[in-house]
Amino acid sequence: MSTDRLAGETPPGQEAAPGTAEARTPDEAAGPGDAAAPEGAAAPEGAAAPGEEATGREEGTEAAGAEASGAEAGVAAAGAETGVPSAAAESAGPASGAETGTPASGVETADPGAANGSPASSPETGTPSAGAESAAPVSGAETAAPGAAKGTPSSGSAKATADALAAAVRAVESGERSAASFFNDAPRPARPAAPAAQPAKAASQGGPTGPGPEVTRQRTAQETGGPARPDGPEGGATGPAAAAAPAASGPAPAPRPAVRALPGVEGVRQVLAAGGAPETLAEQTAEVLGERAAEALSEDPWLLLQVPGVRPEQADGFARALLGPACGPGDERRAQALVGWLLEQAALAGHSALEAAALRAALAQRSVPDPDDALQVAIGDGAVLVFQDAIDEPGGRARPATGDEEEEQPVRILLGLDRFAMAEESVADGLARLLNTFEAVAEPTRDTASEEADGATADGPAADETTADGDAQVTDGDTPGESAPTTAPATDTPTDHDTAPRPARPSAAAWEAVAAAAPSPSAAELIRAAAHSGLVAHTGAEAARAEPAALIAAARSLGLRAFGATHTENGRRRLAAHLTGSAPDATATGSPDPATAAVTVSGLLSGREGPGRDADGALALDLLVVLDAPQLDLETAALLVESLTDGTRLVLSGDPGVLWSAGPGRLFADLLAARFCPQVASRTPDFGPIGELVSGIGIGELSQVEAPGKEVVIVPVRDAGEAVHRTVQLVADSVPRAFGVPADHTQVITVGHGGAAGTRALNAALKERLNPGPGRFGGFDPGDRVAYAPAPGRTVSGTVTGADAAGLHLDCDGSAVVVAREQVGTGAVRHGWALTAHQAAGARWPAAVVVLPGDATGGLTRSWVYTAFSRGERHLSVVQGADQALARAVAEVPVKERTTRLRSLLQQSVQSGEEPTAAD
Repeated sequence: MSTDRLAGETPPGQEAAPGTAEARTPDEAAGPGDAAAPEGAAAPEGAAAPGEEATGREEGTEAAGAEASGAEAGVAAAGAETGVPSAAAESAGPASGAETGTPASGVETADPGAANGSPASSPETGTPSAGAESAAPVSGAETAAPGAAKGTPSSGSAKATADALAAAVRAVESGERSAASFFNDAPRPARPAAPAAQPAKAASQGGPTGPGPEVTRQRTAQETGGPARPDGPEGGATGPAAAAAPAASGPAPAPRPAVRALPGVEGVRQVLAAGGAPETLAEQTAEVLGERAAEALSEDPWLLLQVPGVRPEQADGFARALLGPACGPGDERRAQALVGWLLEQAALAGHSALEAAALRAALAQRSVPDPDDALQVAIGDGAVLVFQDAIDEPGGRARPATGDEEEEQPVRILLGLDRFAMAEESVADGLARLLNTFEAVAEPTRDTASEEADGATADGPAADETTADGDAQVTDGDTPGESAPTTAPATDTPTDHDTAPRPARPSAAAWEAVAAAAPSPSAAELIRAAAHSGLVAHTGAEAARAEPAALIAAARSLGLRAFGATHTENGRRRLAAHLTGSAPDATATGSPDPATAAVTVSGLLSGREGPGRDADGALALDLLVVLDAPQLDLETAALLVESLTDGTRLVLSGDPGVLWSAGPGRLFADLLAARFCPQVASRTPDFGPIGELVSGIGIGELSQVEAPGKEVVIVPVRDAGEAVHRTVQLVADSVPRAFGVPADHTQVITVGHGGAAGTRALNAALKERLNPGPGRFGGFDPGDRVAYAPAPGRTVSGTVTGADAAGLHLDCDGSAVVVAREQVGTGAVRHGWALTAHQAAGARWPAAVVVLPGDATGGLTRSWVYTAFSRGERHLSVVQGADQALARAVAEVPVKERTTRLRSLLQQSVQSGEEPTAAD
């Protein structure tokens, strides 16, 4: 590893602007548009903190095009800029320039202690976040009548139902009942939408108004036997939350007249204007809320939180403008909207569910007077689902809940949204189905053949018994179906995309033959595992990608319809190169091009690539290898697994050291931890200085490596301004001169989008140097290097070729793409000279420049460093401004944990499947 400057490199001059980021947080250094609402979408408390750098809108969906959503285009961070009154000033920057780029506004990312009145702190840095104290109370709460904000059951039947639900949930938490039995009870009637305002009722007039149903705490003696409790701040909110809701002093002010909205988008625009919100949100709001969006928004202004990018402070201001002073922090509509919003933000941070305590604390930080009641209402209405999850043992394993220990096993109560719960359960069920429906390869019955051979007749049954072996010899997929056994599944009938009559079923001997011919011992082990199991997990670094390619080539030589799917087009090209290398003479012999077996996951699911689907809608293949498996989010994985027919072989392959998916879940890590299926660990190392450096990082060691050819260069910098200057110098001059790698083949990777050395600042500087122009179309010019996000969590690199009325024209890896004007305006396209590590995951470039500014050290983890440093094939430059924080992150912070249920579901599937298997 060298710290010398590359040939011809000059020290930074005055343009380096030293000190530009020393006294400012990343978003303070960014422009007004940088403090976009999506970047502030941090998750609640510690459990909802951005998990893995790709969190919130910054990495999860912002990287996928939601950063400059309608909310950013119209609803800026400060309410004064957008016309939406804001409950708390959002000019304070985030705690760090972490890859999440989420300005931690204290309330969103505060520690649990914040619920008790302690200052909120950012989970990224552990330092108090600016605005943590001012963001918790909602503006205007001083004028709101607490009694008008909280809706309590007004009838004996409603209160009886609420009490029954409270008892049920307490029984779940105490272990007396299971979560499943809770849902078997009669459903709670849905509550009608709360009125715009409700007169406060004195305790003496309506009888005791006890607390609503609770989630995890017992009622105190005062609540159950003491005098009636007035509506207002309750035990669930303390500190700022309690101060934000003063005691009721009389009837609430009359609500403002409801806005009579016009139908369609025009009506939504009218309601938004009446509430002081930007009318540019109208189309997006109408799309989210449906046909009656205007009417629904007039009745419940907090529905605006369902629009991506809108934050609670902005929704509060919108609600106050529509409802007047009668709008308070305890309004039931506000509480329910916040419950959903917090769970959505947790999903952006990678969590598929949240612990009840974390969600309760987050609601208290948002000035909800009674978080327990809010959660119970959400559970009763079906907006939130309740789950029990076994608590892990210290060694990282969940204790099996069997026998007498089941009642004593500690569990945690998780709350989640139904779509993520369904996706997680669908993945678990699908993986179990592939394992259970797999038909083991048949061993040849040599004894019978020998006996008949004694009679000098070997043409009859013996020939039939060797049919499978004959299939293995008919290689290259020419006519593999002609000698296929007649017991092939009916679903393998020919389709428009697959002309073979029936797929082959190779014998164990045929599999062993191709395994013996494998290029490496690890590849042979993978082939044998895939031969005998319907689901296999394969782990390895970049060099190990040759092993799944060897498996695909071997399976295709046996007549199977085998394909490999990658996360990116870049990864698909690398897989295609491996496949071509494994069968160099395939084209010359008239066999299909082996590179056609390489596809992307998105292309496979959409039908643009791969074999297509059969008559039943399943993917027409026999074996699927998914590379870059850590990048699979729950919903994509569920769709993929559901598309595989019974008996299909699935191999999930990936590097366990890289970042997890941008979307919720950690599928590959949970699968490995559950030990649900056979696992094959590659023994093929990555060679060279970069491979040696990355291998050390993978085990928590940041060591200096010998790089005689300057494959690894460390460039120390003092501040973010100097980091930007040196990065431009490396990309434009030093790397091309020293290694012959052009600027468009060098990728810059940094921790986050915001900040003085984030992707925005770096892309602006690189554009000015490499392709200056006025930005004629939405800030872009022909020749600009861009990152296009066609879907959340997916980034496609491309180059701008032009623009017209249809939109922005891109060349994405040889494919022409037109991005509509509306998508460009919502941030689906951004400059791509500099990316975040999550955007770069799944791709590699000849050279990589990793920028580590000192103000973004809170976003560093071992997995982030591992991912960023492994993106360069021939050269890696590290612009090092993090000092010792880099080594500490590698040694002490492996990953940012996520709360998921998949591992428990897989383990439960194994336990539930043991009895039927034994009976069989």
